[in-house]
Amino acid sequence: MTEIVLDGESLTFEHVLSVAYSGPGKPRVVIAEDATTKVNRASAAVDTLLDRGEVAYGITTGFGAFKDKIISREEVEQLQKNIVLSHAVGVGDPFDVPTTRAIMMIRANTLARGFSGIRLETLELILECLNRGVHPVIPEKGSLGASGDLAPLAHFACLLIGEGKAESGGEILAGAEALKRAGLSPVTLRAKEGLALTNGTTVMTAVGLLETARAIKLADLADISGCLSLEALHGTTSAFDERIHALRPHPRQMECARHLREILDGSEFVRDFDPSNVQDAYTLRCMPQVHGACRDAVAYADWLLKLELNSVTDNPLIFQNDDGTIDVVSGGNFHGEPLALAFDYLAMALTELGNISERRIMRLTDEASNAHVLPAFLTENGGLNSGFMIVQYTAAALCTENKILSHPASVDTIPSSANVEDHVSMGLTAALKLRQIARNLQSIVALEFLCAAQAIDFRKQELGKDKRLGNGTSRMYETIRSKVPFIAQDTYMKQHIEAVEEIVSEFIAH
Repeated sequence: MTEIVLDGESLTFEHVLSVAYSGPGKPRVVIAEDATTKVNRASAAVDTLLDRGEVAYGITTGFGAFKDKIISREEVEQLQKNIVLSHAVGVGDPFDVPTTRAIMMIRANTLARGFSGIRLETLELILECLNRGVHPVIPEKGSLGASGDLAPLAHFACLLIGEGKAESGGEILAGAEALKRAGLSPVTLRAKEGLALTNGTTVMTAVGLLETARAIKLADLADISGCLSLEALHGTTSAFDERIHALRPHPRQMECARHLREILDGSEFVRDFDPSNVQDAYTLRCMPQVHGACRDAVAYADWLLKLELNSVTDNPLIFQNDDGTIDVVSGGNFHGEPLALAFDYLAMALTELGNISERRIMRLTDEASNAHVLPAFLTENGGLNSGFMIVQYTAAALCTENKILSHPASVDTIPSSANVEDHVSMGLTAALKLRQIARNLQSIVALEFLCAAQAIDFRKQELGKDKRLGNGTSRMYETIRSKVPFIAQDTYMKQHIEAVEEIVSEFIAH
């Protein structure tokens, strides 16, 4: 793609990912012609309301608990600037550039629907900043998830008025200086614009989208790592028989079983029918049921986010009727509850993928658990060498952290704004927890690959080096071995973990 045209209705995952992870202007983002018309109409409607002197929330009134405070026409512009400055109270580390670019794009798309009352000039400045690589510095923490992501979006809006800080070309600058260097000028916010920029679910949507995209790839990787472990443990594929899963027809369970069969197709490391060993441990046998259930959570988040990408989530919204009348309607589309629940669900699912992966690592390294198929801790001279003993410790530590992080944010709420905003979603908190869980899972899967590749080499000593792995596992094994050798004696393990983590990262990126 060389250009993405925003119309507020057709933004996709692929569009956001392309802009988030590419350089400025690759692709370039522009606003659609029909969206331009809608934006101008809504902006004109705001001017009409001001001319008539009508009372409209956030346009001629204060915000939140100050909703009953009437603002004079002369103070409207100061009101909009004040909401941005007063709400920019975020703390913590700033979002990385890809997340920030996703935030900017999603916000612009929401505003392009033409129900928010923002001026075309302001919307175009967002896109110019995106295209020229001027990124607001947005702290991660401070959002309650209703009225949307107020604090982080205020930091985003600060750049547009020449306040706050911005990143450009790897350098952190004052917002006004960053705009100047890019040949841009700040705007003076008009009625409704400060509220339109700061109110909505944009930040939690951006974080959740990037992590859902990562989760899709992690689910595939977990299937491959599980299959490589199955081969290393001389497991059987009988539990993946299509007939079994047809009798419990959960779609993702059936898809997962099919995927596992494809990965293991052609393998000479799996076990044929053995009357003395008819079934495997749950971590191998129940992969379709566990991995499949986790894929349900991924699919739900994917479905939900595709809706949210093209939704209008600020408040109030401006409706122009056929008879020429204008309605300014206050609602609650900014409430992040749908997203918070989805992110908590996905967080629990990714935690489970980590839990079952760690248990397979344990089985690979514990000689008693694998019935002496493999040497203790995957080393030939145990005692003198600790081998892969402590690799399992790290996986266990990451799993424990994920279990703690899996406590749902969506069931918590703290009333705010003098109890006017008396129930909040904690949607961004859920998204940030999801992000850390996904990062931990990425490392756990890498650790399983590291152990399973070592175990396969021991199996090759037994079966012969010419024995074939499955169609899917063979490619991953060869990739690992191109970066990490068989470890015959204790060595600095961190370098090998990082090498496999890089392989996993490249798989996710592509």
